[in-house]
Amino acid sequence: MSEAVDLEAEYNNRARVPGHGENIAGWHRDAAAYREVAACELDLSYGPEKRHRLDLFFASNGDRNGPIVFFIHGGYWQALDKSSASHLARGANERGLTVAIPSYRLAPAVTLAEIVADIERAADFVMERTGCPIVATGHSAGGHLAACLMARTDAPRRPVKSAMPISGLFDLSPLVPTSINKALGLSVDDARRLSPILWPPPASGHLEAIVGGAESSEFHRQSRDIVERWSEAGVAARFHEVAGAHHFDVLDGLVDPGDNLVDHLVRLAERA
Repeated sequence: MSEAVDLEAEYNNRARVPGHGENIAGWHRDAAAYREVAACELDLSYGPEKRHRLDLFFASNGDRNGPIVFFIHGGYWQALDKSSASHLARGANERGLTVAIPSYRLAPAVTLAEIVADIERAADFVMERTGCPIVATGHSAGGHLAACLMARTDAPRRPVKSAMPISGLFDLSPLVPTSINKALGLSVDDARRLSPILWPPPASGHLEAIVGGAESSEFHRQSRDIVERWSEAGVAARFHEVAGAHHFDVLDGLVDPGDNLVDHLVRLAERA
């Protein structure tokens, strides 16, 4: 990576998208509305902590026997919770897929390693409770956590064979000198240890890495790099760009059962 890259500008998405507050307010509004009409189970406990909770949104056709889409919210591991993402289950629900959406503990109250452990615990809970494999997906920090699940080698029930990170972060080293790291407190060694692109890649499986066309060059690099590295290891990995999308609207297609993002999830579920 060139030292000329302005890492703060590349990774500070709230500064890059001045209207992001409207996007986030819209998430909360639409998520609350969807919870009112969806077939769902809310606030299931997957662990002892207050934020160890997840919601299940069931497929519109009532079929609960297929793979579960496991969506992980973003917020740079330090903001938001599951209540901001409920509506993003709509598209998959209408295509016959049940969706699990967990909360997890946030920095600076806990370390990023503890956050990864929370998500592993939540995924194990969903697979144990349903008896079904999962398709791991998530936005931004959630994309990082989805990749961590697929790269994990010690899953007690079954490995995660399919993932769709959206605007994911897989190489955390560039975050260390930025304002984003104030809450995370990552050392260079921490960042490398928690970067799934530096872990032994899966030997098989399917990965669809999504990024918005209007996102920074670093977000494009991150997704292209993991596709290249995991492809070399034997994963069927592909890069997709959502034309014109910025960091806060790149995931909007998940609400539409006819959108390409939902098409990707359906195909991944067929291979999970």
